[in-house]
Amino acid sequence: MPKMTFIHPDGKHQEVDAPLGLSVLEIAHRNNIDLEGACEGSLACSTCHVIVDAKFYGQIPEATEDEEDMLDLAFGLTHTSRLGCQIIITPELDGLVVQLPAATRNMLLEGA
Repeated sequence: MPKMTFIHPDGKHQEVDAPLGLSVLEIAHRNNIDLEGACEGSLACSTCHVIVDAKFYGQIPEATEDEEDMLDLAFGLTHTSRLGCQIIITPELDGLVVQLPAATRNMLLEGA
């Protein structure tokens, strides 16, 4: 089974199983990793923002315009930022490393 590693804001590395076809957000939730996903993966928020290790960034399909729009709202955006709900595990992503940002901005709650 493919593996992936989450780097927590405190620097702790956590390696987990990464079943093919699941999103990074789904994998985080299966492993009780604090990656919010307020919109439940419907591409309507930026709370599942992750920073992809540069080694893997080029292996992920390009972000759609909708994802780019949501990323613009993310806290701590970097040039390898993506939304975890949009990264689907493939055999090429075995060993994927993503860093969790220090904070998130939940526009769904702020607009309520």
